[in-house]
Formats: sequence, C-alpha cells, structure tokens
Amino acid sequence: MAMDEEAPLVEISKNENSIVNHEKDVYILSSAFLLIFLAYGAAQNLESTINTEGNLGTISLGILYLSFMFCSIFASLVVRKLGSKNALILGTSGYWLFVAANLMPNWYTMVPASLYLGFAASIIWVGQGTYLTSAARSHANDHILNEAVIIGKFNGVFWGMFASHQFVGNLITLALMRDEEGGSTSGTTVLFLVFVCTVTLGAVLMCFLSKRAGKEEARQQDSSASSVSSVATLLKSIITLLQDIRMLLIIPLIAYSGLQQAFVWAEFTKYIVQPTMGESGVGGAMAVYGVFDAICSLVAGHFTFGLSSISIIVSGGALVQGAVLVWILLAHSVTAGALGILYPLLVAALWGIGDGVLNTQLSALLGILFKDDLEGAFAQLKLWQSFAIAIVFFLAPYISLQTMLVIMFVALCFSALGFLFLTLKVERAFSYRAA
Repeated sequence: MAMDEEAPLVEISKNENSIVNHEKDVYILSSAFLLIFLAYGAAQNLESTINTEGNLGTISLGILYLSFMFCSIFASLVVRKLGSKNALILGTSGYWLFVAANLMPNWYTMVPASLYLGFAASIIWVGQGTYLTSAARSHANDHILNEAVIIGKFNGVFWGMFASHQFVGNLITLALMRDEEGGSTSGTTVLFLVFVCTVTLGAVLMCFLSKRAGKEEARQQDSSASSVSSVATLLKSIITLLQDIRMLLIIPLIAYSGLQQAFVWAEFTKYIVQPTMGESGVGGAMAVYGVFDAICSLVAGHFTFGLSSISIIVSGGALVQGAVLVWILLAHSVTAGALGILYPLLVAALWGIGDGVLNTQLSALLGILFKDDLEGAFAQLKLWQSFAIAIVFFLAPYISLQTMLVIMFVALCFSALGFLFLTLKVERAFSYRAA
C-alpha cells in the first residue's frame, strides 16, 4: 500500500520537473538568439557604411542572402538528420564566423563567411521552429492543456525577446563607436570583439538546451533512401504551392517584406542616417527602429484573430510605409542641427512599425491558410524573402536612392493589390474550410 501511495507522488514530481525544463528551454533558446542576433543585426546594419571599399559590405550581404535562399530549400532535411538541438548549435558557428570576419574585412574573409552563414542561417531557423514547437507540445501534454495555446504562448516569449535584439545591439554600437575628424570611425575593432564574445556566449547557452525526444527528433534516424525521398517530397511541395492561387497572391507581399528589410539595413543607414548622424549614429537610429519594431510586433500579434484582422493590420502597415516612401522621395534632404537628427529617427520609428506588422502577420497568414503544409509554406517565405533581400544588396551600389524608393513604392502597391484581392476573393473559400 505504501508503494501505491508513493507512486503518484513520484509521477507528479517527474511531470513538474519536465514542465519546468520545457519552460526553461524556451528562455534559454530566446536568450541565446538575443545574444547572437544583437551582434549579427548590429553588424549587418553597419556593413554598407564601414566596408565601403569595392562595396564589400553590400555585396557580401547579397551573397549571404543568395546562399540563404538556396540552402533554405534543403534546410529541413539537414535538421532532421542532425536533430534540432545539434542544428541550433551548428547554426551559431556561421554567425560567429561572419562577425569575426569583420575584424579583418576583405574579399577573402567576408565572402566565404557570407556563403557559410547562408547555410548556417537556414538550419538555425528551421531548428528554432522545430525545437520550439516540440517543447510546446511536450509542455501541453504534461499539463493537459490546449496545444495551440501553448505554442502561441511559447512563440510570444521567443519573439518578444528576439525583437529586442536591434535595440540592445545598436545601443552597444552607439556606446562604442566614435566618429573622428576626416570621416574615420574609432572603436570598430572593440565593437566587433564584444560582438564575437556575445555570439560565443549565445553558442554556449545553446549547449544547455535539453535534447528533444518528439517526432521531429526521431526523423534523424531516416535512411539515405528516405532522405532522397524527402528531397523529392519537399521539392514537390514547393512546386505544388506555386500552383495555388493563394500563394501566388501572397508571394509579392513576401518579396516586399524582404525588400523593406534590406532597404533599412543598407539604403536607410547609408543615405539617410550616416550623412546627418555619422557612422556612430547608425546604432542610435537602428535602436529606435528596433524598439518600435518590437512593440508593434507584440501589439499586432495580440490583435490577430483571423484573416479579417490580418487584412486590416497589413493595410495599416502598408499605408505607413507607403507614406514614408513618398515623404523621403519628395522631401528628403541632408539637414544639419536638431532637425537633421530628428528626421532619421522618425523615419526609423515609422519603418519599424511597418516591419513589425509584416513579420507577425505574414507568419500568421501562412499558418492559417496553409496549415496542412506549413513546411512548404514557410520554405516559400524564406526563399522569396531571401531572394528579395539579395536583389537589394546587389543593386544598391549601382542605383540611386530615388530609384530604389520608386522600386519600393511600386512593389508595395503591387503586393498590396494582390493581398487585397486575396482577402476579397478567397476569404469565402477559406471561411468555408475553417468551418
């Protein structure tokens, strides 16, 4: 009888420990990504302003996102083979190498680092999604809770912490970099040494993650024949989605989301921030961008309940960014004094609002419309985003700011029309399926 009374206590104790571990893993994962991306995000913002010889910075980023685009197609197969924890740890090595390459930036360090980071980025993001979902499912099972609610809660914790990386990383940039006479900048070496240390700490944190034992991890035992089959299945899924009218109408918006991200990383910092605030001011402007991006991401996510709410929120974000593009196109000029500082900060804040809207709503939209093929849908997201980002980085050195603004505005109008057509013509079919 004593044995029977003790058994439930032992079982409860095991479940409590398991629950604590799942939540702990989410915070470890979120903290690791914050440390890694505060370094990478700030470094990326500086590429077009500090590595200007031969347009090394922008071309390196273009190579990076082309590599990211191609590797995203097969990243899920690599993660299945390694397991999500091992994929996360391996993925950090690409960010460490890229940041370290900026200590001695030249074509022989930056180009190989960019190519490798494209691969590393593809597997770290697939690993992140797989790991977080597995942790949420295990947590829901231990608690006997609604799985969808826990997945949403865990994603809220992760993206809330992750979104703050622009703010933290760029504050460090602002504190360590100084503009000197003659246009040179001091503190760059110290800055990237600090960033190497933060990426290293993030990689170490990844090692403390628990190993997931769900269905996702079991896939790594697949045979090579199964892997070949998986490649064929994945490619078939991507091609099938390209025949779906809903995906065809969303792709322009996905591509625009990549364009507007690359614009703020390259064009905005180079042509709007640097002339008035200097290279050291890039950190401050991007910190403002990061704060508004994070706040808007959290708010937009809170008010997302379905296709109707997504339509309203995306339309609002598109109007904000459209107004900013027209404002810069018609009224931009390099201004001295307080107005010269206020202008880029205001543009950064408004652009962050638009980016926060697109990031949250695109993910929600794909999750709602393509819940039977999430892997293929999110492969499309990364593929088209990376392609658009790469295009901006390759074109940026050869076209003017005004030309880029016109391209952005046309792309925004085209993507908004496609999205509104989707909302008006496909919502009825979607509502029928959801019911």
